Amino acid sequence: MPPSSSRRYSLSNDDDSFEDLENSLDKALHSASNNLFNYTNSVNNSRHNSQGSVGAIPLSTIQSFPNNSGSVITTNNDDDHNDSSPLIANSIYSTTNRSFSSSTSSIMGNTGSTSRRFITKIVNFFLNAKRELNEERLRLTNETESYRSTGNNNNGSTNNNGNNDSSNNIENDRFLSPRNSNTTSNYKFPSNSISNAKYNPITFIPIILYEQFKFFFNLYFLLTALSQIIPQLRIGYLSSYIVPLGFVLTVTMMKEAGDDIARRRRDKEQNNEHYEVLNRSSTSLSHEGKLVASKNLKVGDLVRLHKGTRIPADMVLLQSSDKDGTGEAFIKTDQLDGETDWKLRVAHNATQSIKDINVLINNVSLIVNKPTKSIHHFQGKLIYHPHQSAGSTTPTNTNNETFALTIDQTLWANTVLASGTAIGIVIYTGIETRQSMNTTKTGVKTGLLELEINSLSKILCVTVFILSVVLVLAHGFPLSPVWYLDIMRFLILFSSIIPVSLRVNLDLAKSVYASQIQKDLEIAGTIVRTSTIPEDLGRIEYLLSDKTGTLTQNDMELKKLHLGAVSYAGESLDIVTDYVKNILSLLDSKPGGSLIKKKDLSSRVCDLVLTLAICHNVTPTYEDETDEVNGIVSYQAASPDEIAIVKFTESVGLKLFKRDRHSISLLHVATNQTLNYEILYNFPFSSDTKRMGIVIRDLQRDEIWFMQKGADTVMANIVNNNDWLDEETGNMAREGLRTLVIGRKRLTKNSYQDFVEEYTKASISMRDRDLIMQRVIGQYLEQDLELLGLTGVEDKLQRDVKTSIELLRNAGIKIWMLTGDKVETAKCVSISARLISRGQYVHQVTKVHNPEFAMHQLDYLKTNHNACLLIDGESLATYMKYYNREFFEIVIKLPAVIACRCTPQQKADVALSIREITGKRVCCIGDGGNDVSMIQCADVGVGIVGKEGKQASLAADFSIDQFCYLSKLLLWHGRNSYKRSAKLGQFIIHRGLLLSVAQAVYSISSKFEPLALYQGWLMVGYSTVYTMAPVFSLTLDCDIDEHLTKLYPELYKELTLGKSLSFKTFFMWVFISLFQGCVVQLLSQRFQTLKEDQFLAMVAISFSCLIYNELIMVSISINRWNKIMMATIIITFLLFVGSIPFLPDYFDLQYMSSVSYFWQTLVILTVSLLPVWLAQFVNRKLRPPSYAKVQQD
Repeated sequence: MPPSSSRRYSLSNDDDSFEDLENSLDKALHSASNNLFNYTNSVNNSRHNSQGSVGAIPLSTIQSFPNNSGSVITTNNDDDHNDSSPLIANSIYSTTNRSFSSSTSSIMGNTGSTSRRFITKIVNFFLNAKRELNEERLRLTNETESYRSTGNNNNGSTNNNGNNDSSNNIENDRFLSPRNSNTTSNYKFPSNSISNAKYNPITFIPIILYEQFKFFFNLYFLLTALSQIIPQLRIGYLSSYIVPLGFVLTVTMMKEAGDDIARRRRDKEQNNEHYEVLNRSSTSLSHEGKLVASKNLKVGDLVRLHKGTRIPADMVLLQSSDKDGTGEAFIKTDQLDGETDWKLRVAHNATQSIKDINVLINNVSLIVNKPTKSIHHFQGKLIYHPHQSAGSTTPTNTNNETFALTIDQTLWANTVLASGTAIGIVIYTGIETRQSMNTTKTGVKTGLLELEINSLSKILCVTVFILSVVLVLAHGFPLSPVWYLDIMRFLILFSSIIPVSLRVNLDLAKSVYASQIQKDLEIAGTIVRTSTIPEDLGRIEYLLSDKTGTLTQNDMELKKLHLGAVSYAGESLDIVTDYVKNILSLLDSKPGGSLIKKKDLSSRVCDLVLTLAICHNVTPTYEDETDEVNGIVSYQAASPDEIAIVKFTESVGLKLFKRDRHSISLLHVATNQTLNYEILYNFPFSSDTKRMGIVIRDLQRDEIWFMQKGADTVMANIVNNNDWLDEETGNMAREGLRTLVIGRKRLTKNSYQDFVEEYTKASISMRDRDLIMQRVIGQYLEQDLELLGLTGVEDKLQRDVKTSIELLRNAGIKIWMLTGDKVETAKCVSISARLISRGQYVHQVTKVHNPEFAMHQLDYLKTNHNACLLIDGESLATYMKYYNREFFEIVIKLPAVIACRCTPQQKADVALSIREITGKRVCCIGDGGNDVSMIQCADVGVGIVGKEGKQASLAADFSIDQFCYLSKLLLWHGRNSYKRSAKLGQFIIHRGLLLSVAQAVYSISSKFEPLALYQGWLMVGYSTVYTMAPVFSLTLDCDIDEHLTKLYPELYKELTLGKSLSFKTFFMWVFISLFQGCVVQLLSQRFQTLKEDQFLAMVAISFSCLIYNELIMVSISINRWNKIMMATIIITFLLFVGSIPFLPDYFDLQYMSSVSYFWQTLVILTVSLLPVWLAQFVNRKLRPPSYAKVQQD
């Protein structure tokens, strides 16, 4: 193990004390276990020393050994690793249960088992929490270093010169061996347990309390409640202050705890998935492998994987069950990079050919780099130790054979094995896996409306403090000896100005909005997972979307063939089928191939279809032998375009039957004859070349052909001259089709031999190898190709994507598409989805590595804000590293941005940068595991349940089934949630201000004494029983019809400006509250005076007018009445009237039953409400809001 690995959990280079202790314990355990091992060998003559590893810690005779995460590795004294049967087999899983046993069990015996088990559970509980804290600390410590490492990889700085530079950077590399996967050396690596929880047992209460009391009004409530413990400051009942606050905290904590427990249950299911480990001690001599939970996998474990199995950790593929023995295996990476096509992985021949498990365990080891975020790069070495040196763990042994490992041998965590059975060795676990390093830790999200109300609350508090000081000073000088207590009492008296019910009402309102969203049948299946931010749905200004599975169905279909003079599409494709039926006779009738100058149309069509059927990297796969016999085939390839083309050739009668790395067989459906071809060379598609080619030998006719397809931008200079290619590719692009130019060229034997000689020389070049090889291809093959035709492939969009994007853009939302797909693919989808408007200029920025000239690439966008930016991941990394703020200040003004080849972390970084620089609300939507980080970093994260699984849906704030649901979620539900909560918050503040203004008027009239106007039940009942239901019924109100949100999406722009709850509207409501509070209290005092014998009568008319005033204010503010609103107002009014006879201690009942009470109440309410209603009526007529205008239309 390299020295660097011994400092894995150090926060700084100076933090050595804990590491010294850890190393000392390791040495002591090593020594003790070796002594025990030697003793056992001398007595029992055990064969366990066959592992013979000098650097390993033989634990075979120790009954159990606990690891850092509290799990236990159980071993026994049976022989193991002696099975010489083939490694890939249909293994029967062992059902042996692992038991927890302590290393001191022989000493402790059976005494105190109950209490000891309880204490053990408690200790393990907090050890698990400590482990999570340590892993989070490690994640934060290594984040910067990992990002730099990734940046180097992205910029192409990896060493490709044949001599791997890992030997020169041994401190940064790791030596791994299956021999010592069960030892303490591997405990230095993180646990493989995953956790998506927001809290752990240690941090739950502190984080919850911080999240609650970081809001000013909650802190204000807390201080007010605590002040009632002091007798000199006590004004009313202590419970009237403590209970509401305690209720809010209890509800919030229960809700958060429930959500987090659900996350932990999902994590537990994944952590407890069992895998067959081959190099752990077994309970039987048959060595069928040992079942180990995913969370207990260690670096160096050999794991046998089966088809459809999720890969639990980052691994290197050692063997596969490929029947041809080539070591090929396919994996699904949709949960990692968002691409649903299968990826080919190839085990190295050195390990694929091994048949004995002992050899694989004892004679193979690896050197790998430190973990990085890059999912497209990997460097490592496979070291094969000859039999005579199997006991050595030294990676530099002169007898060792070393082989290079690349990305083609990797199996990243959370991908799925799609074919056969495979054996891999674990190289990274837990938070060091690529998936985890590209996933952002879940945080607690706070809505923008809450932040705005928090700011307004601070203004109210300052106002209350100033008012309290003024009232104390107005009492006159000299001041009272306890003047500071008077100020505190005034602050408590006016505490209703920031009512504790505000938070309760807003939280309950969010639950109502969530219920309305989930019950909406037009967006059936929508789930609200985070109910704290529904108002933010109405404030979105930037939408960041994934492509594959989000905008598109990832279902390709060939729509059009163009041969220059004629094109085939739709029903006319049946003509192609008729031509292909006679393809064999056409081929046999032309011994010279297509060298004939003039060919009829049928020959040209057949040549094009045959080339399409051969020139690709598609592999046919069969579920089992029965499917192969019946011809039931599925296709796998790195590009869905190629699958679409192969499916098209099958539909017209030329089926891909068999394919490996050396041959390809086609089945002519009409005659059931097989066409066999030998693959001589294959040149895969890359983003640099933008084309793929293949050299094949026709075994029936002994002809050699070079076939090629690619983007029109590069193929135009390779094919022979023509006058139609540019025009037709432009026409297809405007239709949103992905175009490929098809060409071919027959090679003579001499020209082919010349190419082979030059290409072989180029392939062993030590400098600029790839460039020289491509130059040879261009010189000998890519010249004067016969232009066969042009294909147009459509990537089917999700339902109503075009109209949804158009609606959202008209609503003022800027849409970015962030995808891991290729540049050409992203551009085609953007056009077809109308993300790029017809005729809109697309400014393309790719392959920018040099920061000195990077900003010059954006000069055009500084003056042309209507253009669209298309940028790749490498260039984006350069800009974000060197010119982050400058770059985003330019591009955030553009209507659309398309970023291609993005890593999951880049997507998250883009979302964070937009949030930081603009301060606007950002919504991210995706459907794959690669979108989780982006979704969690957004203000609002939306996950789509689709072909790529439910990981994004489970991590999102809102889960939907289709992209088109987003338009209603934002334009309708977002609008309602924001406008309703804004009105609800204003009314609650208005309600509290009325009470405080009345209290202030009474205190001033009482010679500035801090005397309470309303006490006990009146204080509690005012904000609960007597006004809460009518005010809360505003959560059912709406200002416009639903269909108008789609007809006039521009209405959404007003929401993003935040006019519904702004300083302007706030101060307007403050003025209304001040006016109405003064009118109610002054007229009440005028009618009943302040005499002690008339105090209850004055309180009766004052308090009842406040109630009636609030009910009427709610009534005149409702836009659309419904039964619930009407019922709440009527029932609340009846409750208040019905409770009056039961409140003789608060009201003068005799006065309230007199005529004077009724006419005085009527006068007060008229003076209080009429001016407000008239002002609102006139303002609405003179300056009607936009929603009122469209409602009238």
